[in-house]
Amino acid sequence: MNKCLINFLAIGFIVIIFSHCNGTKDQNHQLTEKEKSEGWIALFDGETTNGWHLYNNGKIDSQWIAKNGELYCNTNFHLEHQDIISDSEFENFDLYFEWKISPGGNSGVFMNVVERKDLATAWTTGPEYQLLEVTNPDYATANKRSGCLFGFAPLINAVDPKPAGEWNQSRIKQQNGNAELYLNGTLTAQQDFKLAAWPDMISKTNFVHYPEYGKYTKGHIGLQYWLKGISFRNIKIKQL
Repeated sequence: MNKCLINFLAIGFIVIIFSHCNGTKDQNHQLTEKEKSEGWIALFDGETTNGWHLYNNGKIDSQWIAKNGELYCNTNFHLEHQDIISDSEFENFDLYFEWKISPGGNSGVFMNVVERKDLATAWTTGPEYQLLEVTNPDYATANKRSGCLFGFAPLINAVDPKPAGEWNQSRIKQQNGNAELYLNGTLTAQQDFKLAAWPDMISKTNFVHYPEYGKYTKGHIGLQYWLKGISFRNIKIKQL
């Protein structure tokens, strides 16, 4: 075969592969026209930590970085390590996100987080969608498994997360204080934060020591750092 033709075909093959890889990356962080028309907005652009900041510490360098199309919490403890929260607040919303976790990992997504200097952490106000790898010892506790409203009740419908290193799909829908949690398409938890019995439920948990916990139905979305790596992608939200 002609040497020039071989070179031409080789370059064409590289261009095709490069375009395919870029298309995959873009697809992970680009809203479709249909999603845009439905009111979805992206909370992570796949390249930066824009739209997020450290709880009570603003936009400073931390363990949270954008890497390989992921919003990743690394384990370099020479960096500031804290939970991050969305710059914006949300009340009635449909939140979708994908996540993968390290072996033995433990993390979570908070809703209705209130940011105040007298409140030390995001979890002192915001109920948590639990993220837990199955080999973590806490997985033996029914109300601490992935998809639970952490610390309150076992899963409504049993479902295990995918193995460590594989992507899971999760959703939190909240309207008028009534939240539904989903893991890989399965409804896992429901809770009405305006229910008269909700304060009594809190009183039976360790959150009773935090008087602002669970009082709000509007606030920031929070991502929890932990001792092992956790990654998020395709984080998007629609206001209801």
